[in-house]
Amino acid sequence: MHPETQPLKIVSIGGGNGLSTLLRGVKRYARAGKGALDITAIVTVTDDGGSSGRLRRDFDVLPPGDIRNCMVALSEDETLLSKLFQYRFSNGRGLKGHSFGNLFLTAMTHLTGDFGTAVKLSSEVLAALGRIYPSTAANVALEATLADGTKVLGETRISRSKSRIERIELHPRRPKPFPEALEAIAQADLITLGPGSLFTSIIPNLLVEGIPRAIAQSRALKAYFVNLMSQPGETTNFSASDHIAAIRRHAGRTHAPALIDVCVINTRSIRGKALARYRSQAARPVEIDQEELARMGLKVHAVDLLRKSGVNPEEKIRHDQGALGAVVVELAVLGRSAKMEKA
Repeated sequence: MHPETQPLKIVSIGGGNGLSTLLRGVKRYARAGKGALDITAIVTVTDDGGSSGRLRRDFDVLPPGDIRNCMVALSEDETLLSKLFQYRFSNGRGLKGHSFGNLFLTAMTHLTGDFGTAVKLSSEVLAALGRIYPSTAANVALEATLADGTKVLGETRISRSKSRIERIELHPRRPKPFPEALEAIAQADLITLGPGSLFTSIIPNLLVEGIPRAIAQSRALKAYFVNLMSQPGETTNFSASDHIAAIRRHAGRTHAPALIDVCVINTRSIRGKALARYRSQAARPVEIDQEELARMGLKVHAVDLLRKSGVNPEEKIRHDQGALGAVVVELAVLGRSAKMEKA
């Protein structure tokens, strides 16, 4: 097949709500284009809280929660079956708090003897419009070192910490990557990082041996989607360039300069009652310091990415999935063109 007629290959790296929101946006174009997109999600596996944490401790499986959310986000039709995977038991001894999808993935892992196979088969059940891989098959834990030198073990405890994070590490160190994830990165036209929690959803993927090198060596265009809001503790007072600096620092000097080409930023101002509630919790809109980003050798892609909000002050400030999808496809086209010019 001629390169111009091959599907655009998009690899999205992250975890949490940010990754699933982006995948939902991209899925619209995959569905409309009838095979015009080849989507791969590479997902962090450090979650140790809630249903995922309990299953991880009880059954020695990788945490299924973020993987499940990505499968549902990419499902061809988010109707009854997808709702079943997201169904959470509200009572029942041992069942309360678990989601059906997490239990399904755990059972499938034990039936097949392999988490990756379980994800693949479960994705087929949901008719997912893409592939989903954990960044590593190792049973890893996340540890943060805070500004005062205190060490905090576990993603849940790290997320609750209100102190500034200096660095994070995986235990065991340098776990082996999922081979299919490396292959997808090598073949990509576009690689996206974010949006999502910097230290608990994005950077953990870059602590897996081989992933930073694979990204740096890939001929894909590499884009970082800057978060709309800071997160207390994780990214208090972080500017856009601070996010990039943290990513580069954790990925290592050798690969850091080639990890990101473009920063995607939101142009619409954030205001209203929801913003006041965020400010009361020490969260602020992320400062976009474009001059510093340019000094770091990065291009800036500016677009309105803010989800339209209602009057409910409890509503969360989130990216618009449609806008995210449009930007991803636009950048993938640019990435394909650049690869063809270099070929």
